[in-house]
Amino acid sequence: MILFWNEEALREADAAAAFYQNKQSGLGKRFLENLEDAASRIARSPYLYRKIEDNMRKCKLPHFPYAVIYRIRHESIEIIAVIHLRQSPGYWKFRI
Repeated sequence: MILFWNEEALREADAAAAFYQNKQSGLGKRFLENLEDAASRIARSPYLYRKIEDNMRKCKLPHFPYAVIYRIRHESIEIIAVIHLRQSPGYWKFRI
């Protein structure tokens, strides 16, 4: 399936990567690698991950307190948000 990224999801990913890079050299790159891996897994098996409401699903990133929120639409997948699991749950809902 084809992945589409919401603009705000891309900004969230960039901000998280910059935060981790500032904490430790190379950590931002590891975050982005984990995120790319999660996106690939979602594209291969979009129904594998837990449904959180209606057609929205959540894929947690390994080693980081983040998850990818996405929805399946016909033959594509839209990534709605890259969320921190311990901050403001549900803030992304206005995007759907």
